[in-house]
Amino acid sequence: MQLRHVRTLLAPQDGPARVTCMAWSASSARFAVCTAERVVLLYDEQGERRDKFSTKPADARYGRKSYAVRGMAFSPDSTKIAIGQTDNIVYVYRIGEEWGDKKVICNKFIQTSAVTCLSWPAENIIVFGLAEGKVRLANTKNNKSSTIYGTDSYVVSLTSNVSGKGILSGHADGSIVRFFFDDEGSGESQGKLVTHPCPPYALAWASNSIVAAGCDKKIVAYGKEGNVIQTFDYSRDSSEKEFTTAAASPGGQSVVIGSYDRLRVLNWSPRRGAWEEGKPKEIAHLYTITALAWKRDGSRICAGTLCGGVEQFDCCLRRSVYKNKFEMTYVGPSQVIVKNLSTGARVVLKSQYGYEIDEVKILGKDRYLVAHTSDTLLLGDIGSSRLSEVAWQGSGGNEKFFFDNESVCMIFNAGELTLVEYGSNDILGSVRTEFMSPHLVSVRINERRQKGMEENKRLAYLIDIKTIATVDLVGGYNAGTISHDSKIDWLELNETGHKLLFRDKKMRLQLYDIDSSTKTTILNYCSYVQWVPGSDVVVAQNRNSLCVWYNIDAPERVTMFPLKGDIVDLERNDGKTEVIVSEGVNTVSYTLDEGLIEFGTAIDDGDYHRATAFLETLEMSTETEAMWKTLSRLALEARQLHIAERCFAALGNMAKARFLHETNTIADQAAQEHGGDGTDHYLVRARLAMLDKNYKLAEMIFLEQNATEEAMDMYQELHMWDECIMVAEAKVSQGCVSQQGHPMLDKLRRGYYEWLLDTQQEEKAGEVQEGQGDYLAAINLYLRAGLPARAARLAMGRDELLTHGDVINRVSVALVRAELYEQAGDLFEKVGNPRKALECYCKGSAFLKAVELARLAFPAEVVTLEEAWGDHLVQQKQLDAAINHYIEARCSIKAIEAALGARQWKKAIYILDLQDRQTAAKYYLRIAQHYAALQEYQAAEELYVKADQTKDAIDMYTQAGLWEQAHKLAIKCMSREDVSVLYITQAQEMEKQGKYKEAERLYITVNEPDRAISMYKQYKMYDEMVSLVTKYRKELLGDTHQHLAKTLEAEGGLQEAEYHYLEAKDWKAAVNMYRVNDMWEDAYRVAKAHGGANAYKQVAYMWAKSLGGEAAVKLLSKFGLLEMAIDHAADNGIFEFAFELARLSMKHKMPEIHLKYAMFLEDEGKFEEAEAEFIKAGKPKEAVLMFVHNQNWDAAQRVAEAHDPDSVADVLVGQARFAFEQREFQKAEAFLLRAQRPELAIKYYKEAGMWSEALRICKEYVPGRLEELQEECGREAAKKGSRGTEGLLEQAREWERAGEHARAVDCYLKVRDPSNAVLTEKCLLKAAELAIKFLGQSQSVDVTRTVAPQLVAMKKYSAAAELYLSLDLIREAIDAFIEGEEWSKAKRVAKELDPQSEEYVDQRYKEHLKNQGKVDSLVGIDVVAALDLYVQQEQWEKCLEVAAQQNYKVLHKYVALYATHLIREGSWDKALSLYVLHGVPANPQNFNIYRRLFVEMVNAPGMNCAEAYSSWADLRDVLFHLCENLVKSSEANTPAHEDFETMLLVAHYCATRSAAQGVKQLDTVAAKLSIALLRHTELLPADKAFYEAGTAAKAVNWESMAFIFLNRFLDLSDAIDEGNLDSLDHSDFQDTDIPFEVPLPAKQHVPEEKREEVRDWVLTMSMDQRLEQVLPRDERDTYEASLVAASTGARSLPCVLTGYPVLRNKIEFKRPGREANKDTWNKFQMAVKTSHSPACQDVLKFLSQWCGGLPSTSFSFQ
Repeated sequence: MQLRHVRTLLAPQDGPARVTCMAWSASSARFAVCTAERVVLLYDEQGERRDKFSTKPADARYGRKSYAVRGMAFSPDSTKIAIGQTDNIVYVYRIGEEWGDKKVICNKFIQTSAVTCLSWPAENIIVFGLAEGKVRLANTKNNKSSTIYGTDSYVVSLTSNVSGKGILSGHADGSIVRFFFDDEGSGESQGKLVTHPCPPYALAWASNSIVAAGCDKKIVAYGKEGNVIQTFDYSRDSSEKEFTTAAASPGGQSVVIGSYDRLRVLNWSPRRGAWEEGKPKEIAHLYTITALAWKRDGSRICAGTLCGGVEQFDCCLRRSVYKNKFEMTYVGPSQVIVKNLSTGARVVLKSQYGYEIDEVKILGKDRYLVAHTSDTLLLGDIGSSRLSEVAWQGSGGNEKFFFDNESVCMIFNAGELTLVEYGSNDILGSVRTEFMSPHLVSVRINERRQKGMEENKRLAYLIDIKTIATVDLVGGYNAGTISHDSKIDWLELNETGHKLLFRDKKMRLQLYDIDSSTKTTILNYCSYVQWVPGSDVVVAQNRNSLCVWYNIDAPERVTMFPLKGDIVDLERNDGKTEVIVSEGVNTVSYTLDEGLIEFGTAIDDGDYHRATAFLETLEMSTETEAMWKTLSRLALEARQLHIAERCFAALGNMAKARFLHETNTIADQAAQEHGGDGTDHYLVRARLAMLDKNYKLAEMIFLEQNATEEAMDMYQELHMWDECIMVAEAKVSQGCVSQQGHPMLDKLRRGYYEWLLDTQQEEKAGEVQEGQGDYLAAINLYLRAGLPARAARLAMGRDELLTHGDVINRVSVALVRAELYEQAGDLFEKVGNPRKALECYCKGSAFLKAVELARLAFPAEVVTLEEAWGDHLVQQKQLDAAINHYIEARCSIKAIEAALGARQWKKAIYILDLQDRQTAAKYYLRIAQHYAALQEYQAAEELYVKADQTKDAIDMYTQAGLWEQAHKLAIKCMSREDVSVLYITQAQEMEKQGKYKEAERLYITVNEPDRAISMYKQYKMYDEMVSLVTKYRKELLGDTHQHLAKTLEAEGGLQEAEYHYLEAKDWKAAVNMYRVNDMWEDAYRVAKAHGGANAYKQVAYMWAKSLGGEAAVKLLSKFGLLEMAIDHAADNGIFEFAFELARLSMKHKMPEIHLKYAMFLEDEGKFEEAEAEFIKAGKPKEAVLMFVHNQNWDAAQRVAEAHDPDSVADVLVGQARFAFEQREFQKAEAFLLRAQRPELAIKYYKEAGMWSEALRICKEYVPGRLEELQEECGREAAKKGSRGTEGLLEQAREWERAGEHARAVDCYLKVRDPSNAVLTEKCLLKAAELAIKFLGQSQSVDVTRTVAPQLVAMKKYSAAAELYLSLDLIREAIDAFIEGEEWSKAKRVAKELDPQSEEYVDQRYKEHLKNQGKVDSLVGIDVVAALDLYVQQEQWEKCLEVAAQQNYKVLHKYVALYATHLIREGSWDKALSLYVLHGVPANPQNFNIYRRLFVEMVNAPGMNCAEAYSSWADLRDVLFHLCENLVKSSEANTPAHEDFETMLLVAHYCATRSAAQGVKQLDTVAAKLSIALLRHTELLPADKAFYEAGTAAKAVNWESMAFIFLNRFLDLSDAIDEGNLDSLDHSDFQDTDIPFEVPLPAKQHVPEEKREEVRDWVLTMSMDQRLEQVLPRDERDTYEASLVAASTGARSLPCVLTGYPVLRNKIEFKRPGREANKDTWNKFQMAVKTSHSPACQDVLKFLSQWCGGLPSTSFSFQ
């Protein structure tokens, strides 16, 4: 972004007149400036001053100059301005919406100190800072202010973030504080963010960071959590002053910082993720910038100055004009202002996420904006200024945008339709579809508001060409799927999205109701259809009819008008709806009934009174009747009963009208009594339920009100006796009446029964009697009603009735009479009469029951029954069912016939396969014919073969044209010759019938392709013939084409002949054919198409030649080949034709042809004629050269003198060349000098090797070239080797004699003779000698620098060095001696001539020794280098031996290196022995080595044993000496010193434990030491320490401690596997000094088998009830090994032998802090005496050193 000055809004004054603050309104329409006089000036968007007002002091007594304005901001609605003043007040002025409106104070907020800065980030919220350090909030709604947060430092600056949801305040102590009203999900922290090095007067909150600057001349960009991202330091720039103010662009992508005479610009680079400094805007005499304000659209920034000036700057990245209609202003990477140049309307397109906008396009009739960023898509409607930004992954710009819908943009991309609603930043919906036409997608977004529905957004689209899906975009679910039987070519939802119209390819118009999922075809042959805007009326065209559905809920009711043309449009405006029809050249409009349309709209709006009033005005018709019905339904649903009554009255439904009238009377009475509209009264609700035929609901309403009688009356009135009785019974069961029942119950039942008999409902009466348990009466009634089956079912269900013979007899007779044989059979079977039952079953064709009964009672009759069953099924045409019964009855023939009749072919084949061959043959044939008809030839063939009808199978294949299969079958049953004869005969027959293709296939089948080829040849079917030749005789294809071509050519079929010539790759023959027949055009065409670049030109040439004269010229001109033809004729010696063409058309070509003709004559030896032609061609020189070439010098001279005097010299040169060839040098030289060509003489002499002659001529005639020739002569000499060397030497001596010393030097330097090094050396030295003697200083140095390296290369080091010394090139001489390894000479030269180089020589000598590996020699020169070399060679012993001869410091440097090397290789024991041997210096650099030795040793396995004593003792001694050395060093009493003291104590305990383990009577001492080591598990591996302590306690039978320690070990082991210590329980170690927080060991230190042993032991011990699972306590009531008393916190000293606390009976040593338990000490002394253990003695020796001596060795057992 760059700043460009636009205008000066306020001219600066001569003195200080500070602009204190400025502000732009949110609408960008107003700009306010507060001057030094405390007057607010108001400007419009164009920068014209339109208004002003003065500010007021808090107290008028103190006057207008008692305060200064420190802050100013517009309200978000741009109608108010807040002013913050130093007299402790904030005023809010209402400035109105128009210029000149009265300015009134609407709020004031009095404060306790001066207001220093102010911001208005959100509606009703003003934020301001005070001098006392508080940041407060003022609420303009309730006129109260409160403190947001307080600090102790003056607030110097205040700013808000891009969204206005957060604020930053800068304070005088440099602190920057952040506060959020809403962090918008960012999760960023609040409170003090960072402390800036100086007061941040310039503070800006950009989108990606916070920018602060002040008086230190540095601009710092801080991250979201206060980390420094970038710093721009101008403190060294003397022209820069302090930074005074800053402003971030509205998009947060740029920041402008003001200072003295300068505005600096920072631009955020999203790609780099950093701020980039733009070019600063420098304006001389602007003075300090005191205020900055950025226009809300980001296009302008205003700067106020110390002198009262206000300057306006344009701050865009770039501008462009789109289609000469729109201006695009890029004010930041993520913000673009789009301005309509014709209307001046502007839209600000901005990425909410700060992404860079690539390119903005304006589409959809210049109304819609589309722009891409890296991750989002920006869309906008310029008309409504609604903008959207949605997440969008780049798809290479392949999206297709459709803007047919004003509310939503449809985007198609890669088979997916995405919908984006303008003004919403979320994708409305996304579906998969391949159909991109806007006619196949319909979207409706809240187009007509409906009652009770807030949001209504629907989509309809095609899933496939025959399936529509509808989607509810609010709920995000599929509202329905419509499958259709034909392709759909148009669809559209109505405005409410509840109905869908669609049309298919068959021109059928369908209506789909989405709520009820019903589809209706409403029109055929539909050519136009459209919903009328703002209604649910449909207009369509069917052939010559205009169809209108005023009420789409009744699609059968359609209004039709005749039409003469086609509907082209539908217009609705000014309360009028017109259908525009094109009738040829005229356009006619048909006006629709606006009243009917209005009715639909009223219904949709829920205004039923309006709808009724409208219908009252209409006469009754089918449409009106449909509308009354719709209104009646809707009125009932809305409980508008008076309207419903009117509707039914209008429809003539007097029953419903009267019923509703009564209901309305009840409702009105209830409304008067209880208020409301009365529709909630129970009688009204019940009657409405009755009207809806929902009697159960009406009953429920009555019963809720305990109106049982009314419910019963309702049912009786409706003759619903069952429900009435149920209500009465329910009343009884509830105990509402006495146990005798409802007084009416018995009467009701009687009345019901009588009514049923009266109305002849015997069946229902029977059911009633059956329900009451009177079964005989029920049976009688069922029989009276002619329902014997029901009587039978009741009789069979009751055992007492089965024994009643009369009843059974009557029922069975009735059943038989009614031909209900199956039920009769069931009854007979039930009463035990199987024979009659079987007869009845057979009569009733109930064969299943008959067979099942027969299997039990009459097994012999089963087969007969199965056959009868099969026959019955055949009669019923159920042939497939009959098959299995015939099989059961063993009637195979019938089964086969049935299977064939049922077309169960496979089953028939299965049955046939089981029959004998003779029986099956005829059936196989029938089935085979069936399969043949189905073209399942393989199956048919098998069946024909089974039927012994192979000939029929062959015929089948032949008729089907499957000759190969027929042939294969024929071969099986016929001889090969017979087959061939058969096929050839058949083929010949086909040939006669003209069925050549079939004949061909037959020939091919019997492998006779030649016959087929001959056939096609005979009938001149050449294409087929060629095809066969290609396939079967490919080698003859070319010959065939040639033959056919010649045949056709002879027959006159030239076009066909051409095709075959070309196929035979003989285009020349085709061309020749056309040429012979004088068909030149065709010849030309063929040659051009197939003959390459020159062939067609050749043909055109021959064509023209055949024409001759003017015709030839025209033809060649037409083809653009005239010039080429002339050239061709001339080139081919046809000069007459060439002359003819050139003379007629291209006279300028005549000389060229004469020239070619002359050359032709010259070649023919006709020189005289050629001479004449050359002269005609204007080329006399060519004639001269011809004669020169032929050495006819006289003729050449004659022609040259006559026609080309310039060529006389060429003749002389020619003569000279000839003379040279004849070696007549004097003659040749004379000719050349006559021709004034001395250079040629030099050239010829050079070629002849006569250099002296050449040099002579050169010296005499061309002196300027002498030097060049001499050099060439030298080079020639050098090339000739030894012969050349002699020449060079001779030349050099010649130059030397001539005093040409420089040339002599060059010659000597050129001498190269690899075979004679001595000569080369002499020449080099000679060259150097001459240079030094005779040439200048610089030249002689150059020569020396050339010669000396060559001498060095020849290993003549001394000569080279002496040469260098002769010219005082000391360093080069030294290098030459060094190169020759003559070190003494090099040192002497350096010492005598250049003492400064001595160090250089020494350094080179050291490097030499190093490279040679001569370390022993190097020691005497550079010990450190030698030692480093030893280290490189890993000669550590030698290194340390030499280092030991140096000082202690050097020695320990290499000891440390060696130790590090050993530790790296895992040899920590050797590293330890190094320090035992060489001592332990207290160097901080070595501390890590000592620590590493300690860690390696305590982690090493197998160290808990007597054998490890020496290692522990070494570690202990090393640490002891280290600690002794630390006491004397500067590191005394540092944390490191304390760590090493602790390590020494641990090493001492481990060493003493190993010593004690070697003496049996000291096993308790060893155990106590293991336990005492637990207090140092921050240094020791915890699992190993607890394991060793547990096993030691277990070894001395301290089982409680062993159990607790080993249990802890197992917990630690599990924690190591899990990777954390969170699950450890520390309860056992409360009130001990064993630490809880210890490092988690990286690995297990105890092997798996040992861990399993411990697990088993702990498990065993945990079962032991006798074991006390607690640590033992001592007299302090504290764990006995703990140094710290639990109750008092007093700390005891540890015993030097056990580590346990020393409580009483103690021995004190000379060194303070060292004590021992007396009993333990005596015991240890005794053990030493008795065991003579060297380890124990060593322990005592160490204790003597460590404790300052031992006590006297007297024993005491007290």
